[in-house]
Parts: sequence; C-alpha cells; structure tokens
Amino acid sequence: MKEKENSLKPFIALMLSTNIPKLALTIGLIGSIITMLVGLSIPLLTRELVDGFSVASLSTTLVIVIFVVFILQAVVDGVSTYLLSVVGQKIVARLREMMWFKLIRLPVSYFDKQPSGESVSRVVNDTGIVKNLISQQFPQFITGLITIVGAIVILLIMDWKMTLLMLIAVPVTFIVMMPLGSRMAKISKGLQDETATFTGEIQQTLSEARLMKSSTAEEVEKNKGMRGILNLYDFGLKEARIFALIGPFMYTVMMFVIVVIIGYGGIRVAEGTMSTGSLVAFLLYLFQIIYPVTSFAMFFTELQKAKGATERIIEILEVQEEAGQEGMEIDISNESILVSNVSFAYEEGESVLEDISFDARPGEMVAFAGPSGGGKTTMFGLMERYYEPTKGEIRVGDTAINQLSMKSWRSQIGYVSQESAMMAGTIRENLIYGLPDSETIPDEQLWEVARMAYADEFIQGFEKGLDTEVGERGVKLSGGQRQRISIARAFLRDPKILMMDEATASLDSQSEGIVQKALSRLMEGRTTFVIAHRLSTIVDADKIIFIEKGKVTGTGTHQELVETHDLYREFAEQQLT
Repeated sequence: MKEKENSLKPFIALMLSTNIPKLALTIGLIGSIITMLVGLSIPLLTRELVDGFSVASLSTTLVIVIFVVFILQAVVDGVSTYLLSVVGQKIVARLREMMWFKLIRLPVSYFDKQPSGESVSRVVNDTGIVKNLISQQFPQFITGLITIVGAIVILLIMDWKMTLLMLIAVPVTFIVMMPLGSRMAKISKGLQDETATFTGEIQQTLSEARLMKSSTAEEVEKNKGMRGILNLYDFGLKEARIFALIGPFMYTVMMFVIVVIIGYGGIRVAEGTMSTGSLVAFLLYLFQIIYPVTSFAMFFTELQKAKGATERIIEILEVQEEAGQEGMEIDISNESILVSNVSFAYEEGESVLEDISFDARPGEMVAFAGPSGGGKTTMFGLMERYYEPTKGEIRVGDTAINQLSMKSWRSQIGYVSQESAMMAGTIRENLIYGLPDSETIPDEQLWEVARMAYADEFIQGFEKGLDTEVGERGVKLSGGQRQRISIARAFLRDPKILMMDEATASLDSQSEGIVQKALSRLMEGRTTFVIAHRLSTIVDADKIIFIEKGKVTGTGTHQELVETHDLYREFAEQQLT
C-alpha cells in the first residue's frame, strides 16, 4: 500500500492521458532554460563591469550587452511563462472535461451514495491543484534545478574553496526540510478532503433553503457550518505552522551562508587572492541559488497535494459508466412491455423486489398500487434503467431493453413525477431540455404543447411568456404550473411509453382537475404506467398490480381486486366510500 501511495505512476499516467500540448510545453521549457542561461551570464558580466569600473574605462559595449541581456531575459521569460500557463490551463480544462463527461454518464446508483458537492469539489478544486503544479511549480522546479547545477559548476570553476564552504548548508537544509515536507503533504491531503466535505454540506444546505427555513434549522446549520469552518481553520493553522518553520529556517541558513561568504570573500579580496568583481559575481550566483532551493520545498508539497488530488480524480474516472451507452436503435411503437421474474436489491442481501412479472400491451394503462415502501418507485427505476435488475429481465417486444442504447430507450419514454423536476432557466429552456436540435423548435410548436397541457394561459400571463425565469428547481412556479410544464415537455417529446408517479398527489383540487385533464389527453394512444397513491386515479386502469414488501400479491382490474384482494378492498373502502 505504501508503495502505491509513494508512486508517481498514476499521476504521470493521468497527465499523459490529457493529451498535453507538447509543442507549447517544449517551447515553454526551452524558453525557461534560455532565461536561466541568460540569468547565469549576468553575474559574469557584472564581474567584468566591477573589475574594470571607472568612468574613463567604462565600456559602452559592455553596458549595451548587459542591457540587451536583461531585455532578452525579460522577453523570453514572459513568453515561456505564458506558454507554460497555456499548458497548465489546457491540462486542467481536459481533466475537467474528462471528469464532467464521466460524471454525467455515471449511473444513478453513484449519486445515491456520493454527495454532489464533493463531486463538484473534485472537478473544480482538485483539478486546480494539478494545474498549479503543472503550470507553475513544475517549470520552476526544472529551471531551478538547472540554475543550481549551472551556478554551482560556474562557482566551482571560479573558486572551489568558497563553493564548498557554501555547500555545507545543503545537507543541513535537507535534513530539516524533508520531514517538514512529509508533514505538509499529510496536512494538505486532509485539507483537500475537508474542503470537499465542507463544499458538499454548503451546497446541500443552500439547495434546500426552504426546508431549512420552514424547519427553523438556521441554528443547526450555523453550528454545522461552524464545525466545517473551524476544521478548515485548524488545517490552515497547521499549514501556517509548517510555513512558519520553513520560512525563518531557510532565511537563517541563507543569511548565515551569505555572512560567511562575505566575510571569507572580504578576507580574500584584502589578501589580493580574489577580485572585488569575483566576490560580487559569487554573491549574485549565491542569490540565484537561494530562490530555487527555497521553492523546492513548495514544489514537493504541491506534488504531494497533486498526487492526493490525482487519486480522487482517478477514483471518479474509474467508476463504471452507466451501461447501455451503445446499443440498438429501434422504434418501440406498438410493442408490448414484458417484465419477467425481476428481482432487485440496492445492497446485497437486502431485497427490494422479488420475482416481479407482468405485461403491458400497446395502449394499455397499467397501475401500481400498494403500501408505501413496497417497491413501486423502484420498479419505475428499473423500467427507466436507472438500475439494472439483479435477476430477470424487461423486454420490449422480443428485445431485452438492455440491448437498446440508453438514448434510444429513454428518448421514447415520457416521465411525469410528483416533484416536477425543473432546471434553473426559462420555461422555454425547460420545455426543450434534452431534445436534439432544440434551438430550431418553433415557438408555435411550444405554444401548441403548452395548450395541450393547459399551460398556455398562465404562461401568457407572465410578462416574458416562454422566456420567464422559473428559478432553481422551478421555485417561482406553483406546483400545478410545474406539473403542466412537465406534461407539456412530455407532449413535445411525443413518447411511446408514459410513466407517471402519481402526478396529482400533491396538488390542490383546482390544480388537480386541470392537471388530470392534461394527463388524460397525454395518455391517449400511449402505453401508460402509473404509480397510484389514490385509487380514484386508477379505477379505470386496464390492469392494477398490487405490490407489498417487494412482491406482487394481486393483479387485475379494480373490480377484480376488490373482489379477490383483501388489502386492496380495504384501501378501496377507505378512499372511495
């Protein structure tokens, strides 16, 4: 396990999978190396300037050369910095693209278990950490390493005794810095996890702001938020303590080296064994070495953070996608639906449905009734292919639905639920959501489906009509209005199969009457499946399937079940008399 944790292979493999823009990276690194080489020439030119310094002997050529070198260094450095930033941005954009495409293709079961805010944090925050390493820390590390090697080689040639004196500080620095870097990596990893958790909790609270307000849970959420904030604060302090040790330590070591070099160099200059220009050049090279050495600690810390972020990114990318992205494309019009011996469990050993079988002929209305928690909604989830049966199969005609592509199957199903799910945006955007070539659908067609869903009147009452903003989850519309928008959306899709999860259960009597008329119009000529909480909505169903504790305990028309099924009869007596 330890070997896996310390391995850079997953990180490198992930970076290579993003199709790194190699030309920009190569030119950027070459530019950084040129900048570094130019920088290494500056102390030598300064030595020549200092050693020959007098107004009379001031070399115009040397001054011009130094000026040109400075300009060249600035230009090349600017270009290489930009190109390396482009590489970093490309990598993070590709990573986010890979993660986003993956997330929207993951099965519903993944989102049942995984907080959405945590996934958001992985897409935004963790990829940002990787970008910072690639575009900033990595180029600094490479150029810094070359700068140190180049400067030390030049210094050894200039004066090997003073160079060895300076290098005594290197092992001392590494002995102290390595454990601090390791500790910093653990803190950074914990900070990432805590950030993801905190992001998830905040997103959940804000998305359910009405529940929080109606439950007067502000104090509860305040305390929960404070716990998250304090946890982040504690991690921030731990990080600050490490930096508080690293900074002064590095400063002290470097100042000590500088003082020793100046003292020893001053003696050498006084003795005449070293020129003043050489001492100045030596000090300039020393300063060129100091910055990369101090940045190495930051590079290794960022590397550890990026490795941690990579692990989480890879975890998401390795989750198995929803089955059925590829498959047959067939028209299911006038085909029967056959559910054969279907069983299902969310968790192994905890069966939700057992040996369910029924069929629905084209144009029939099949209703599911029974006590809450019996498995009716789960059956809908299996038919929508949000989940796959653990046993048995569902067929349309002679074809198992898992042989169809998910797009082909779901595009021919219209779903109207109690919640009337809506996206933030306009009424128009919600009507055309997910449809191919949605931008080309004319307003006349949108108004036609709105009229068929009895939604045209209230939409016309809005100042902006179809371009009225509905708010997050459609909060600016009433329940009845949201339902009618959902029904209009279903009309626009012209589904072959209609699935309704008691679409009028939470409406007032006036809205219920309008919505029921719209639903009746929508059901005409379509195979319809209905989850019924109120038997009054399904007394005319062609077939009623009564489900208790995951098992079918009765099948038939309303009249047949009243005569043969005790619990259904009890339900009917309570609700219909």
